[in-house]
Amino acid sequence: MPLRVEPDATFRDALRNQTGAAGRPLAGMWVCSGSPLVAELCAGAGLDWLLIDAEHSPNGLESVLAQLQAVRGYPVQVLVRPPVNDTVLIKQYLDLGVQNLLIPMVNSVADAEAAVAATRYPPQGVRGVGSALARASRWNRIPDYLARAGETVSLTVQIESEAAVAAVDKILAVDGVDAIFLGPSDLAASMGLLGQQEHPKVRAAVEQCLAAATTAGKPAGVNAFNKDTARSYLTAGASFVLVGADVAILARGSEALAAEYIPHTPVAEPGKALASY
Repeated sequence: MPLRVEPDATFRDALRNQTGAAGRPLAGMWVCSGSPLVAELCAGAGLDWLLIDAEHSPNGLESVLAQLQAVRGYPVQVLVRPPVNDTVLIKQYLDLGVQNLLIPMVNSVADAEAAVAATRYPPQGVRGVGSALARASRWNRIPDYLARAGETVSLTVQIESEAAVAAVDKILAVDGVDAIFLGPSDLAASMGLLGQQEHPKVRAAVEQCLAAATTAGKPAGVNAFNKDTARSYLTAGASFVLVGADVAILARGSEALAAEYIPHTPVAEPGKALASY
């Protein structure tokens, strides 16, 4: 007799539980190397969540699957960011067993509604039905998966343009959007401030969105590698933050080793080294 299984709790559940015993924002890091070994190493670090990135990292379906399997046994929430808000690609990610999606470049209500529809089976959405073939349902070992699939998925949309900031209240109101995530780097670029995510205008836009999320009663997160900036955004109402990346930690750590043992080796200043993301 096949083993009957239950889906894991989602990132949405973890955010809701912030008002419980933990009562604190959730801290996470990027996993960008494409390596299951590195993903597993990071999963055991004690952080609340990881973001496996496929927008700016060398990740395809096979490597995302391998990383999901590698981190499966660890008490950490895992989000996956596809490269684009695409119905077919989102279907493939969901069938792989991705439960928590971060959709990039959601600039309008229409973009947000399209992302929601991609995560729902008809008649609520447009997700293609292939549960018997999919890891998501554990090949139909999750009882009533088709009826319950919407409950097993959480959707966070990324606000990272001036257009998205202008529409943030309406995006937050879209049914099925569980949270928003602010991307200061792309936001800065859209404001004509490329590489200046610490600019007062950029920070003001981020804080505007954090306030809007608080008013809407939905969680908002932000990318902030700079410690002071991260703490400032947490004070402003961020419910979750990304505070580092596997590749950045390895780059800075290896540079520090070279500087320690090889004379005249330049070392990037941490703030400047991370300023491009």
